[in-house]
Amino acid sequence: MNLDAQTTYRFFQNLGKLFFAFASVDNNVKEEEVKAVTHLVKRYWLSEDVINTISKGDAEDAILKTFDWLCKDNDYNSEACYDSFISFKRQNESFFTDPINSLILKTVGEITASFSGQNKSELILLAKLSLELKKG
Repeated sequence: MNLDAQTTYRFFQNLGKLFFAFASVDNNVKEEEVKAVTHLVKRYWLSEDVINTISKGDAEDAILKTFDWLCKDNDYNSEACYDSFISFKRQNESFFTDPINSLILKTVGEITASFSGQNKSELILLAKLSLELKKG
Protein backbone atom coordinates (compact mmCIF):
# COMPACT_ATOMS: atom_id res chain seq x y z
CA MET A 1 0.00 0.00 0.00
CA ASN A 2 1.40 3.27 -1.02
CA LEU A 3 -1.30 5.78 -0.21
CA ASP A 4 -1.12 9.25 1.24
CA ALA A 5 -1.81 9.98 4.88
CA GLN A 6 -5.21 11.59 4.24
CA THR A 7 -6.52 8.54 2.37
CA THR A 8 -5.10 6.23 5.03
CA TYR A 9 -6.81 8.26 7.76
CA ARG A 10 -10.10 8.09 5.82
CA PHE A 11 -9.63 4.32 5.51
CA PHE A 12 -9.43 4.01 9.28
CA GLN A 13 -12.45 6.29 9.75
CA ASN A 14 -14.37 4.04 7.37
CA LEU A 15 -13.34 1.01 9.38
CA GLY A 16 -14.97 2.73 12.37
CA LYS A 17 -18.13 3.08 10.28
CA LEU A 18 -18.01 -0.55 9.22
CA PHE A 19 -17.45 -1.77 12.77
CA PHE A 20 -20.41 0.34 13.88
CA ALA A 21 -22.52 -1.09 11.05
CA PHE A 22 -21.89 -4.60 12.34
CA ALA A 23 -22.32 -3.72 16.01
CA SER A 24 -25.59 -1.90 15.31
CA VAL A 25 -27.12 -4.15 12.64
CA ASP A 26 -29.65 -5.35 15.24
CA ASN A 27 -30.40 -1.70 16.16
CA ASN A 28 -28.67 -1.95 19.53
CA VAL A 29 -24.94 -1.66 20.27
CA LYS A 30 -24.14 -3.75 23.33
CA GLU A 31 -21.37 -2.99 25.83
CA GLU A 32 -19.67 -6.27 24.87
CA GLU A 33 -19.51 -5.09 21.26
CA VAL A 34 -17.99 -1.75 22.26
CA LYS A 35 -15.34 -3.56 24.31
CA ALA A 36 -14.72 -6.00 21.45
CA VAL A 37 -14.15 -3.17 18.96
CA THR A 38 -11.66 -1.46 21.26
CA HIS A 39 -9.80 -4.72 21.89
CA LEU A 40 -9.79 -5.82 18.24
CA VAL A 41 -8.56 -2.44 16.96
CA LYS A 42 -5.58 -2.63 19.30
CA ARG A 43 -5.00 -6.30 18.51
CA TYR A 44 -5.27 -6.25 14.71
CA TRP A 45 -5.22 -2.74 13.27
CA LEU A 46 -2.20 -1.03 14.82
CA SER A 47 0.61 -3.16 13.36
CA GLU A 48 3.22 -1.81 10.99
CA ASP A 49 1.90 -4.18 8.31
CA VAL A 50 -1.38 -2.29 8.28
CA ILE A 51 -0.26 1.28 8.97
CA ASN A 52 2.40 2.88 6.87
CA THR A 53 1.52 6.52 6.38
CA ILE A 54 0.03 7.68 9.69
CA SER A 55 0.86 7.08 13.34
CA LYS A 56 -0.64 4.25 15.37
CA GLY A 57 -2.31 6.84 17.59
CA ASP A 58 -3.94 8.53 14.60
CA ALA A 59 -5.14 5.19 13.24
CA GLU A 60 -6.58 4.17 16.61
CA ASP A 61 -8.25 7.57 17.04
CA ALA A 62 -9.72 7.49 13.54
CA ILE A 63 -11.37 4.12 14.12
CA LEU A 64 -12.44 4.46 17.74
CA LYS A 65 -13.56 8.10 17.67
CA THR A 66 -15.63 7.44 14.57
CA PHE A 67 -17.14 4.33 16.17
CA ASP A 68 -17.83 6.12 19.48
CA TRP A 69 -19.35 9.13 17.73
CA LEU A 70 -21.68 6.90 15.73
CA CYS A 71 -22.71 5.07 18.91
CA LYS A 72 -23.72 8.38 20.50
CA ASP A 73 -25.28 10.00 17.41
CA ASN A 74 -28.68 8.61 16.46
CA ASP A 75 -28.65 10.08 12.95
CA TYR A 76 -26.83 7.15 11.37
CA ASN A 77 -27.85 3.54 11.15
CA SER A 78 -26.11 0.33 10.23
CA GLU A 79 -27.10 0.48 6.57
CA ALA A 80 -25.93 4.06 6.05
CA CYS A 81 -22.55 3.31 7.65
CA TYR A 82 -22.14 0.09 5.67
CA ASP A 83 -22.98 1.90 2.43
CA SER A 84 -20.47 4.66 3.25
CA PHE A 85 -17.75 2.06 3.81
CA ILE A 86 -18.59 0.32 0.51
CA SER A 87 -18.48 3.65 -1.32
CA PHE A 88 -15.01 4.34 0.10
CA LYS A 89 -13.91 0.83 -0.83
CA ARG A 90 -15.07 1.20 -4.43
CA GLN A 91 -13.21 4.51 -4.76
CA ASN A 92 -10.01 3.06 -3.25
CA GLU A 93 -9.84 -0.54 -4.50
CA SER A 94 -6.03 -0.68 -4.39
CA PHE A 95 -6.18 -0.33 -0.61
CA PHE A 96 -8.18 -3.53 -0.23
CA THR A 97 -5.57 -6.25 -0.59
CA ASP A 98 -6.28 -9.88 0.27
CA PRO A 99 -4.59 -9.58 3.71
CA ILE A 100 -6.57 -6.39 4.53
CA ASN A 101 -9.83 -7.98 3.37
CA SER A 102 -9.14 -11.06 5.49
CA LEU A 103 -8.41 -8.88 8.52
CA ILE A 104 -11.62 -6.91 7.97
CA LEU A 105 -13.69 -10.10 7.81
CA LYS A 106 -11.92 -11.54 10.86
CA THR A 107 -12.56 -8.35 12.85
CA VAL A 108 -16.24 -7.98 12.00
CA GLY A 109 -16.76 -11.69 12.60
CA GLU A 110 -15.36 -11.33 16.10
CA ILE A 111 -17.41 -8.18 16.74
CA THR A 112 -20.63 -9.96 15.83
CA ALA A 113 -19.73 -13.01 17.92
CA SER A 114 -18.91 -10.93 21.00
CA PHE A 115 -22.51 -10.86 22.28
CA SER A 116 -24.46 -14.14 22.25
CA GLY A 117 -23.04 -15.36 18.96
CA GLN A 118 -24.11 -14.19 15.54
CA ASN A 119 -27.72 -13.50 14.71
CA LYS A 120 -29.41 -13.68 11.31
CA SER A 121 -28.99 -9.99 10.44
CA GLU A 122 -25.29 -10.15 11.32
CA LEU A 123 -24.77 -13.27 9.21
CA ILE A 124 -26.51 -11.66 6.24
CA LEU A 125 -24.33 -8.55 6.53
CA LEU A 126 -21.20 -10.72 6.86
CA ALA A 127 -22.10 -12.58 3.67
CA LYS A 128 -22.82 -9.32 1.86
CA LEU A 129 -19.44 -7.86 2.93
CA SER A 130 -17.58 -11.02 2.01
CA LEU A 131 -19.01 -10.90 -1.51
CA GLU A 132 -18.16 -7.20 -1.84
CA LEU A 133 -14.57 -7.70 -0.71
CA LYS A 134 -14.10 -10.52 -3.24
CA LYS A 135 -15.06 -8.20 -6.11
CA GLY A 136 -11.84 -6.14 -5.98
